[in-house]
Amino acid sequence: MSVRFSNEEFVKLKKELLIYEWGQRTLLTKLSIIHEDLNVFQENNPIEHIKGRIKSPESIAQKLKNMQVDITAENAKKHLKDIAGIRIICSFAKDIYYLADLLRAMPDVRILEEKDYISSPKPSGYRSYHVIMGIPVFHSEISEEVVVEVQIRTEAMNFWSTLEHKARYKYQDHVPSHLCDELIICADKIAELDNRMFLIHEIISLINQDS
Repeated sequence: MSVRFSNEEFVKLKKELLIYEWGQRTLLTKLSIIHEDLNVFQENNPIEHIKGRIKSPESIAQKLKNMQVDITAENAKKHLKDIAGIRIICSFAKDIYYLADLLRAMPDVRILEEKDYISSPKPSGYRSYHVIMGIPVFHSEISEEVVVEVQIRTEAMNFWSTLEHKARYKYQDHVPSHLCDELIICADKIAELDNRMFLIHEIISLINQDS
């Protein structure tokens, strides 16, 4: 049986999710401007695409249950930092730190937390760079800081993450050890591939400079 919010808490959560969506949209607008700026005024644009998502009530409820706290809208706001999420897919792993620098340089936002899973991957092999940001949202005559999680990764890292997520969903977070081992091997090979692709990119750039 799936975990759910009570009717009363669900109504509260829906209102909170709307505010999270406003925060997400605010940050997406800022990122869209950066994306256009890199396209028009910079020589190279490392951003492939940007996508936002809001966690579903079912997913929020399950996560609160796993944390062993009451399934309430207040606890969702208190304990979860990834209700509103944005994913930035970039061309090369080397671009990830450049984009993280751009996030830090944004005015009118706060960097609450950073997690570097590129230089220190998770035991599963997961690689990505997470930036937890506080985005000011003005509504109902008050200013409220909304937490939005930004994940920066390459296309290859994103493909691996999607596959790993499907495996965890299929086996309800109890993935067989042989599959876990295979995923770790794939993650390592993807990291190597990302580095080799960047090297090829650098070689091509040098050839173009000489021609």
